[in-house]
Amino acid sequence: MAQDPYRVLGVAPGASAAEIKSAYRSLVKQHHPDAADAAGHDPALILAINAAWEVLGDPEARQQFDNGRSERAARSSVSTASAPRKRSAAADADLEQWLEQVYSPLDRLLGQVLEPFAAQLKALAADPYDDELMENFCSYLERSQQKLQKAEALYRSRSCPSSARGFGLSVYHFLSGVQDAITELERYTAGYVDDYLRDGREMIREANLRRRRLQAQLPG
Repeated sequence: MAQDPYRVLGVAPGASAAEIKSAYRSLVKQHHPDAADAAGHDPALILAINAAWEVLGDPEARQQFDNGRSERAARSSVSTASAPRKRSAAADADLEQWLEQVYSPLDRLLGQVLEPFAAQLKALAADPYDDELMENFCSYLERSQQKLQKAEALYRSRSCPSSARGFGLSVYHFLSGVQDAITELERYTAGYVDDYLRDGREMIREANLRRRRLQAQLPG
C-alpha cells in the first residue's frame, strides 16, 4: 500500500507549496546517501521521500491525490465509527516523556535563537559597516550556533513515539529551518551580500510561524 505523502514529508494536508518544498528539502538533506550522517539509514526512505514530493510538488498530482484522499476518508469514517482507536497508557507515557525531555527543551533553545533576532538585526541596521555592531551581531550568530548544536543533539537523543511521528517530523523541519536561517545570516556577515540577509530574515519569519503552529498542535 502506498504511503501517504503528507505523512512521509511530515506536513499537514493544508500545508502551503512553500512549506511542502521546505519539508522535502530538509528530509533530503538529512537522509540522502551522500549526507555525512547517512550511514545506516534505510535506503527505502529516500525513495519514499522522493515519491511523496512527486505527488505533492506537482499541483495537479496533489489535487488528484487530495480528491481521492477525501473519498477514502469518507468511506473509512463509516467503517470505523463504532471502533475508535485508543492509545495505550504506555504509549501515552512514552509520548509525555518525549515532549518533556526532547521537545520542550528543544523549543526553549530555538526560542533563545529566534526571540533576540529582531533586536539584533535592528542594532546592526544602524550601520552594518560599523565593526563593533557587526562583531555584536556575529557574537549572536555564534551563540545561536551553539544552541542549535544542543538542540540537534536533543532531537537525536530519543526517537519520537510513532503515535506522534508527524509532529516529530515537523519539529525536525522547525530545527532545520532555524539552522538554515543562521547559515544564511553568517554568509551575509562574510560578504555583505544583501540576498543572504533577506533570505535569512525570511527563514526566521517562517520559523517563528512554524514554532507557533507546533505549540498550538501539541499532541496529548
